[in-house]
Amino acid sequence: MSDQTTTETQTPDPGELQKELDQLAGEKAELQDRVLRAQAEFQNFKKRVERERSEMFEYASMEAARALLPVLDDFERSLKSHSADKEYVKGMELIYQRFYEGLKKLGLEPIVSTGQAFDPHVHHAVDMVETEDAPPDTVLEEFQRGYNFKGRMLRPAMVKVAVQPQAK
Repeated sequence: MSDQTTTETQTPDPGELQKELDQLAGEKAELQDRVLRAQAEFQNFKKRVERERSEMFEYASMEAARALLPVLDDFERSLKSHSADKEYVKGMELIYQRFYEGLKKLGLEPIVSTGQAFDPHVHHAVDMVETEDAPPDTVLEEFQRGYNFKGRMLRPAMVKVAVQPQAK
């Protein structure tokens, strides 16, 4: 009889078993939720890193293009000056064209300014002229060409802008 009494005292209460089962089920659900959240955070991290990496590669040549813009400006200024040696001028034009086309292939895009409405996001006004020959806030002249690089502003254009004449 003593064996039977011992087994009866060791048998857990069904209520306690259910309570322990519910507790373990809750812990399992919590751990599953944490695993799912960690997986989602990791996927978001991977997507963000990939996006940043692709942007870095896409715009890595932007700074190189920015450094080469003064050389492009010098070429344009030198081509505007007159020279007696036509072969020299022709050679300079060919070099300028190849240089400019190479920058365009990288993503350089010139901003058209003359005759356009003044936009402070695209233009830098260095001179304002009162005139009735053009509508107010119209770009009259471009002193230095502005450029975009793959849709992003690289350098604003330096321009002369028309303003309304003052009443006398």
